[in-house]
Amino acid sequence: MKLLVAVKRVIDYNVKVRVKADQTGVDLANVKMSMNPFDEIAVEEAVRLKEAGIATEVVVVSLGVLQSQETLRTALAMGADRAILVQTDAELQPLAVAKLLKAVVDKEAPQLVILGKQAIDDDSNQTGQMLAALLDWPQATFASKVVVAGSEATVTREIDGGLETLAVSLPAIITTDLRLNEPRYASLPNIMKAKKKPLDVIDPASLGVDIAPRLTTLKVTEPPKRQGGVKVASVADLVAKLRTEAKVI
Repeated sequence: MKLLVAVKRVIDYNVKVRVKADQTGVDLANVKMSMNPFDEIAVEEAVRLKEAGIATEVVVVSLGVLQSQETLRTALAMGADRAILVQTDAELQPLAVAKLLKAVVDKEAPQLVILGKQAIDDDSNQTGQMLAALLDWPQATFASKVVVAGSEATVTREIDGGLETLAVSLPAIITTDLRLNEPRYASLPNIMKAKKKPLDVIDPASLGVDIAPRLTTLKVTEPPKRQGGVKVASVADLVAKLRTEAKVI
C-alpha cells in the first residue's frame, strides 16, 4: 500500500505573526518557518502505518516555493521514503492546492492520502474536503484514531458532540486532528539519511492545472487588543452592559 502525505511550509507556531505596514499580508522576512503542525501529525501517522507493515511506501508532497524542500527533508527524516515538490512562487489557494494534489494522486496512485485538517497560516480547513470531492473518494476528517485493515480504514473523528467512528473504503482521504498522535523528533542520523532520499521538483504547468487565485485579499489586520474585564454589582448591571456596550443581546 502506498501512502501520500501533503505537507505545508508555514510560519513556526512559536513565532509572533507581524502584519505588513501596508496591510497586504503577513511579514515573512527573517521569520522562522517550519512544517504545519497538523501535517507533522499526518506524516507521523503514515510512518507508523509503514512501521506496522500496513504501508510499503510513504510519499510526501508539498506545493510552494523552493524553500519548501526543507519541509520535505524534515518529513523524509521522520521516515518518509520519497518527496515531491510542486514548485511555484504564486499564491496557492485551497482549490488550486486540491487540484494540484489531485494531479499528483492521479500520477502516484496511492491507496490512502493523509493531510492535516488545516494549515495554521490561513486556517481554511478546505483542501482535504475539496480533494475528496475532486477524486470522488470517501473522506474522514478530524481523525483522532486510524485503523487500516485490508481495503477499509476505520476512523474515529472528533465532532462537537464527542466522537464519531466511520468506516471508509480505500482509496480514501483522511485529515488529522491534534490528538491522533505525538510526532517524533527527527534524529541526526535520519536527518543525514534524508539528504540522500529522492526529492523530485515539478512545475504546476506540467500537471496541467490552472492555479490562478479565485479570491482577492482586501487587507490583513491584527485583531483588536483585548480589553480588561470589569466587575458588575448585579445581574441587572450585567444585562445592561451586554445590551448597551457589548450589544450582544
